[in-house]
Amino acid sequence: MAGGRKTRERPNILITGTPGTGKTTTAAALAEATNLRHINVGDLVKQKNLHDGWDDEFDCYVINEDLVCDELEDLMEEGGNVVDHHSCDFFPERWFDHVVVLQTDNTVLYDRLAKRGYTGKKLSNNIECEIFQVLLEEAKESYKEDIVVALRSDCIDDINNNVSTLTDWVSNWSSNF
Repeated sequence: MAGGRKTRERPNILITGTPGTGKTTTAAALAEATNLRHINVGDLVKQKNLHDGWDDEFDCYVINEDLVCDELEDLMEEGGNVVDHHSCDFFPERWFDHVVVLQTDNTVLYDRLAKRGYTGKKLSNNIECEIFQVLLEEAKESYKEDIVVALRSDCIDDINNNVSTLTDWVSNWSSNF
């Protein structure tokens, strides 16, 4: 049980994982199925300029974690959010009732990232993160282990099964509140 749960009527769920594991697809489907608010942190960073500039080497924004947390604080305290981001160690532990780490077979992930135009260091870095389960370890180090779950996300059937499992979890959370 996360620290802030008792003050919220709806749970907060973090969906994390290496880019290309299906975070946004899963989070959007889960939010729709449960009537929770989907927050895509990458989109939020772009829309609200919550970054410190552009990283040419990795072809992405350098997010300002403090600005992101400040922007999300009230929404997270309110509850009812599915947050979607590839990193999780900078969010306050009290925000989340469930942390989901999506994992994808390296061959499937490679193909997905290559189709997105990932090349060179950006591609190899993300594949290495998946191989060494960096995001799963980051989640386990950042949150109570009993709220962290790893789910396979290789194909659309996996995503549908994950959404179904997580929808059940949300229903049970609500009924036990």
